[in-house]
Amino acid sequence: MRLFKREDYLAKIRGFYHDDGIIKVITGVRRCGKSCLMQTIAQEIENSGVAEDHILYFDLDRYGFRSVKTPEQLEALIEPALEMSGMKYLFIDEIQNVGGFEEVVNEFRNEGGLSIFITGSNSYLLSGELATKLTGRYVEFEIQTLSFKEYCDMKRFLGITLDPDLSKEFDSYILEGGFPKTLDYSDMANKRTYVRSVIDEIFEKDIRRRVKVKNVSVFNLVRDYVINNFGATISLTNILNDLENRQHVRIKRETLNRYLQILEDAKIISSCTRFDMKSRKSLHGEKKYYLSDLSFYFALNTDNRINYGPVLENIVYCYAKSKGFAVSVGRIGKLECDFVMRSPDLEYVYVQVALTIMNSKETEDREYRPLEQIRDNYPKYIVTRNDLIQHRNGIKHVNALDFVSGDKLF
Repeated sequence: MRLFKREDYLAKIRGFYHDDGIIKVITGVRRCGKSCLMQTIAQEIENSGVAEDHILYFDLDRYGFRSVKTPEQLEALIEPALEMSGMKYLFIDEIQNVGGFEEVVNEFRNEGGLSIFITGSNSYLLSGELATKLTGRYVEFEIQTLSFKEYCDMKRFLGITLDPDLSKEFDSYILEGGFPKTLDYSDMANKRTYVRSVIDEIFEKDIRRRVKVKNVSVFNLVRDYVINNFGATISLTNILNDLENRQHVRIKRETLNRYLQILEDAKIISSCTRFDMKSRKSLHGEKKYYLSDLSFYFALNTDNRINYGPVLENIVYCYAKSKGFAVSVGRIGKLECDFVMRSPDLEYVYVQVALTIMNSKETEDREYRPLEQIRDNYPKYIVTRNDLIQHRNGIKHVNALDFVSGDKLF
């Protein structure tokens, strides 16, 4: 079976392939490609010379394994591996189907000689049980939907012709989103139908089975509000006021906060906190929310017009997350820097995102001024849609297509 290799993620995980002391947890929004990534890892390990019978792969959502629901049944499935000598590799997909799986996984990790990889729905894997019972014994790899570069590479992999004008491909990517399965459909209506089915599946399998949502219609109003206002600075008060004034719906602040956390746990949205550049501390209150995939917005709305401001921010945000960066909104006095990105090596990148800076000198100054206030020597970028490139005070001006097509942020 030919699998599209997502090298950005494989490169992060390879160093842990043969580590039997750390459980490898692969997370990400439903249908982003976690299972295929895990199959690729298993394939790479086998191709490295590991005997096929030393690689155990169980998809608990498929025929033959769906009946595995209890810790005892999961133990019985894994136990025969302990009789084999040498290093074994255990892959368990949709592990949340087994109640109390954490104890079982931890038990077999303690046996030694068993390198364990797991995936599952995020409301389960990111819950307190895993963090509590496996603290310090697992490493999480968060997978995004396809980046623009991966979108183009996967089209080539599938034999789909790319438009010679990559800016047109970029716009197609914005409207279609990055769910790998959408590339199987040529018609936009079918792509949208598929994404809506993903949204429904997330609610049924990742939310409804795990948490109690008493008023589904109000939950959906909150979901739609956040999706429709992605990239905007909002607070709980903003949402409560909008629901009351426009929808004539009143809910408690605690309920709203819980709904937002549910949406984050299911990886539909991701919150981006504000960061004070002088004190180097996070600021509470207002946040920005970005979508795990832009197709969520277009699937729930009939408008195909692209508002490039928040769209470009969302793409840059997800690109940075795919590279393993922690991302915040930066505040410098009264000015704001769209993104402060911190690498796993604790180095920084500062990014301003705009449709264009060519409209006027005032527009140009507004985008450059926050970056010019930052006195350190870390890289600083202005990212625009399709401007002529200019240079100013050591700040790098790049077009969005080039920025998200690169391999590094430095």
